[in-house]
Amino acid sequence: MSSNAQDTRMDSCPVAGEEVDLGHASLMDPGIHAHPNAFYWAMRHEQPVYYDEGLDMWLVSRYEDLQTVLADPITFSVEAGYAEQYAKGFIDEFKAILERDGGGFFPDAIMTDPPYHTRIRKLMEGAFTAHRVKALEPDIAQVVSELIDEFADKGAADGVQDFAVPMTIRIICAQLGLTDFDPDKIQRWSLAVTSQIGRMQDREQMRENAREICDLQNYLIANIRAREETPRDDLLSDMIHARAEDEENPTLTFKEVVSLARALLIAGNETTATALGNLLYILATQPELADAVYDNLDDDRYMTRFVEELLRLEPPVRGLSRMTTKEVELGGVTLPKGAHMLNLYASGNDDETVFECPRKFDVERPNIVRHVAFGSGVHRCVGLSLARMEIKVAAREFVRRLKDLKLEIALEDIRYLPTVATRSMASLPLSFSKR
Repeated sequence: MSSNAQDTRMDSCPVAGEEVDLGHASLMDPGIHAHPNAFYWAMRHEQPVYYDEGLDMWLVSRYEDLQTVLADPITFSVEAGYAEQYAKGFIDEFKAILERDGGGFFPDAIMTDPPYHTRIRKLMEGAFTAHRVKALEPDIAQVVSELIDEFADKGAADGVQDFAVPMTIRIICAQLGLTDFDPDKIQRWSLAVTSQIGRMQDREQMRENAREICDLQNYLIANIRAREETPRDDLLSDMIHARAEDEENPTLTFKEVVSLARALLIAGNETTATALGNLLYILATQPELADAVYDNLDDDRYMTRFVEELLRLEPPVRGLSRMTTKEVELGGVTLPKGAHMLNLYASGNDDETVFECPRKFDVERPNIVRHVAFGSGVHRCVGLSLARMEIKVAAREFVRRLKDLKLEIALEDIRYLPTVATRSMASLPLSFSKR
């Protein structure tokens, strides 16, 4: 860490890491990709809107600038940024594969701009009300308990592969009404979809990922056609038959339903699984936090704030892309029309001008809910209530039943999935004992 960095922090505050010389530094660098906080710090202090040559993107690192971008979906287009990011370098071949073998190419309806996005959002929001999600708590607790039962007596498990991934897959599939699912397939499908916005796949990987997405879409289409004929009490049926009476197009089209079902299945498990992996990492490496959770298991205020601070400190989404629709100044930099940007939510959550001592886990942080882990504005994550509930229940049940949680590999041996969109651990070997 540079002397400048040390001068701006209290002695008791954890620091971001070793000094990073921006120069040509890039998120494509494996070391920075795995441990990016010092890179974020350098950007915020030296070049808050930084051109990453490796990614060919402008990285937005400061909380203040992120708020500017997130509040203006017209100047900073999600639709254009996402389209530019998707299957970067291979989009024509990717589309052709999906059109030939996957039932069609279905652009992500939720990753669009107003006014079209406004209609889509309205038709989706009823599925994720806080009241509806609260009613799911007993079902989520049962899934968590059943998974813990499978490894509690063994004294060891992989926090990602044995817990986080199967938990989120089971919960989102239950909500969508997908009862005939193969968890291994869904995990492959999730990685294939997130790889399209990850900027780290080569052509052969793209072709393999496209084949997986064809399989995913064919599976969803079969289920959607069945719900069209015979609706059920599930999210898939809700989307197919949702109506907004004041809209010119009051129902979702078939293409929109496919794209939204795909988005819910993937985002509903992949990003939340990342958050759960982060939860177990924190509990294993900061035992005093695990003790505090145990002491406050029945204190809903504490548990709620614990989840918010976890999301701030280790957000599951590293950053998402946008594109300028006109020349605009941001963070002292003039961006041309068509500038491709990566909005680094993780860096905004680490901004010490907003969050005092940001690397410290502090459930009493006065501005704890100002984090941007779920984005902000019209594109704020539609499934945030469900994600929060899953994390809270997982934290509560894990600590209630298991103790002495320890990481069984060195920190430097943790491997992260090859994508700049999330910071997802491939596995997390843990040991523990039963209470």
